[in-house]
Amino acid sequence: MPTGTSVHVSRRVDAFSYAIRNIVAEARKVEAAGRRVQYLNIGDPVQFGFRTPPHLIEAVERAMRDGHNGYVPSAGIEPARTAVAEEYTRRGMPVTPDRVVITSGTSEGIELALSVLADPDDEVLVPTPTYPLYTAVLGKIGARAVYYRTDPTRGWQPDLDDIRSKITSRTRALVVIDPNNPTGAVYPEPVRRELIDLTERAGLTILADEVYGDVAFDAPAPLLGSLAPDAAIISFSSLSKAYLAPGWRTGWLVVSRSPRLDEVLAGVRKMADGRLCSAGPMQYAVAPALNGDRSHQREFVAALDARAALTTERINAIPGMHCIRPRAAFYAMPKVDLPPGRTDEEYILGLLRTQGILCVYGSGFGMPADQGYFRLVFLAAPDELSSVFDRMATYTAEFLGTA
Repeated sequence: MPTGTSVHVSRRVDAFSYAIRNIVAEARKVEAAGRRVQYLNIGDPVQFGFRTPPHLIEAVERAMRDGHNGYVPSAGIEPARTAVAEEYTRRGMPVTPDRVVITSGTSEGIELALSVLADPDDEVLVPTPTYPLYTAVLGKIGARAVYYRTDPTRGWQPDLDDIRSKITSRTRALVVIDPNNPTGAVYPEPVRRELIDLTERAGLTILADEVYGDVAFDAPAPLLGSLAPDAAIISFSSLSKAYLAPGWRTGWLVVSRSPRLDEVLAGVRKMADGRLCSAGPMQYAVAPALNGDRSHQREFVAALDARAALTTERINAIPGMHCIRPRAAFYAMPKVDLPPGRTDEEYILGLLRTQGILCVYGSGFGMPADQGYFRLVFLAAPDELSSVFDRMATYTAEFLGTA
């Protein structure tokens, strides 16, 4: 038997990078050296004391006790698909349950859709900064992510001219993350209509990542498909964020009623068959979530809005740092004015090693490493956030040589 020779690893592994999780390895080293680490890298509300609504937990418990612990249909149980279809129809994007697929979180829905839409060497337009799952999946399937710009001087709004300039014969889809992760931006209706118009003219599909729609601070964000129900739009959402159940991995993919997407839907359902199904008992919480009490969302959104205000105020008070106020979700994308030759990763690793604060460098979201952006999760309690910003100010002064 051969010894000493490593087993071959597929090249697709090199193309797969997910900075939000990858940086945790560095945090573990810091913890091993005896320093406590505050994890501000992953948007998990439960880890910061927010609790899953009791009626959702009861629905899952009841399903388990009633024996719903076997495989379920690949596309999801009928009550969950119907509840999603009715919710979308109420919100202006009429669909039938057969155009809904229940997925293992939004992440699986994104992977299913990209795998069906894009062949190797095809192109998909993704925003920068982006959510790195898109680029990771595209790397894995051999397709190419083409970054389009969002403009920090306009509150991180998409640069429509830049999008138009990057559409080619190889472009298959446009990713729209609204409300946005990682910036917390919410797009106004005129921008959303222009995004739909340009994709329809180009014959593209919009992948509408709408998981934060119910945690926009001013009001729930309308579904993109409500502006054009017949446009080629695939929407993604889940119980993870607005319903405070990220560990359940229960999401959905909704294909608009456009006949242009019928074959795409068939492809998604075929690929969904191959993974059998998403977790069954958790699907029994979808209908109670969408049709039941949502009072927890008012408290949750108010808490996030207050944290966003605190985060923006405190970061903008640190010399050499700037932050655009988020309008949704629980992320901010601050910028530090890096000295020449320094990178965002250097700043973030130094912040981790000296202060025990874990954020994610902006280049992990597709930003240039020399621009100094990073993503911060502001789910922690206000007093804990204040402590974070005190220590961030100390470290930044040292890093910039202004202490």
